Amino acid sequence: MKTESTEASAPQNPDDPTTATPEAQAADGGADMSPAEIAELQAQAAKAKEHWDTLLRTTADFENFKKRAARERQDAVKFANESLLQKLVPILDTFDMALTAATNAKEGTAQSLQTGVSMILSQFRNTLTEAGLEEIDATGKPFDPNFHEAVSQQETDDVAEGTVVQQLRRGYKLKERLLRPATVIVSKKPTS
Repeated sequence: MKTESTEASAPQNPDDPTTATPEAQAADGGADMSPAEIAELQAQAAKAKEHWDTLLRTTADFENFKKRAARERQDAVKFANESLLQKLVPILDTFDMALTAATNAKEGTAQSLQTGVSMILSQFRNTLTEAGLEEIDATGKPFDPNFHEAVSQQETDDVAEGTVVQQLRRGYKLKERLLRPATVIVSKKPTS
């Protein structure tokens, strides 16, 4: 009995033809396998290759999805303040108008108002700049339809044609995205 248990637990010799697996027999030319067994193994190998290809495609699609989702998440974080800033930009316009009115008023009473409004405007602009708002300064620059909105043209020989002669309303960007174009008057050559 001892001999039988030793023989049963002994590892199989892969070179022994009596203990060869079906895969090994197929690799040897399938001499001991029937044509049906060979066909079944070939079908299983084709199915395994198909599953492997599907796995590779799915893995590549998932990696592309992860990259796209990360990009979209970065954009969402980068431009999260856009709608808030669009609501705050008109307040800047109001402060500019109040400052202009205080500057044009009589000196005695308007001085304190002018100082207060200037301080508020400065603080407000600093806050918006920290949030990513950039002012578009168009005066004296060539007209750029990507950043400027022309409302009229002015004939002049002082500057080249297509140059912004006056900025009526400031434009703003959030990082590299345009929030509002600058409203401008553009130069044109005088008619003779």
